[in-house]
Amino acid sequence: MRTELASEPSELGFPNEDFVSVGLPASGLGGAVVVLDGVTPPRGETGCVHSVPWFTARLGGALTELSLSRRDLPLREVLAAAIRRTAEAHADSCDLSHPRTPQATVVVARWDAETVEHLVLADSVLLVERADGEVIARTDDRLARIPRERLRSAAFVDANLRNREGGFWTAAADPGVAARAVVGSVPRDGVRSLTALTDGATRWVEVFGRGGWGDALAVVRDRGAEALIAEVRALESADATARAHLGPAKTHDDATVAHLRL
Repeated sequence: MRTELASEPSELGFPNEDFVSVGLPASGLGGAVVVLDGVTPPRGETGCVHSVPWFTARLGGALTELSLSRRDLPLREVLAAAIRRTAEAHADSCDLSHPRTPQATVVVARWDAETVEHLVLADSVLLVERADGEVIARTDDRLARIPRERLRSAAFVDANLRNREGGFWTAAADPGVAARAVVGSVPRDGVRSLTALTDGATRWVEVFGRGGWGDALAVVRDRGAEALIAEVRALESADATARAHLGPAKTHDDATVAHLRL
């Protein structure tokens, strides 16, 4: 097993709202990787006294522990339990019914000697490299299916599309959202590597079109996870029309890459 993690905030001096962890049990028979992308709220009230990094650390920590300690639970149930545990940690001090309560996208992959399982919720991506070299992107494309004209502003997205039918789903305070996650599994012996990316890193493919998912994986595999993030930052800085390409998104975003060679 070989692992490589890289994570960089959108700007120096700003908190990184992403979360990444890898758990490898002492038994050596399996493991799990968790990557979250915290949702930056628009200016204004969120109903919560805690920051997004507080939330992603709590949720990510719970997901890591439960993915490993509760191998009897399917990943959707693991996510539901982690959301419930996190909600209980601040229910007494915060209004968890607020539509902008802290929330995050989720990627979890878990493996043992026989199987590799995955769960994806919202717009982070898991790349599964097969033993024959084919790269398959495991995604939740509900946000991508929303017409661009409906994404005029971040406030509109939060108020009208997030965690609603006809929109898309993120992990916030309702454990029921776990049932919306995209899940699947493949035989372990058919997987060469796993690579999880938040959307700050997937811009290399999805915004700037530098190549496909296999090309992005090649950058990570051959030059390192930090190299992919560095290329995204250079493209963002050099492209004078980046804001037009990104619509309501920030020019830069927190970017995280977790690469595991099984």
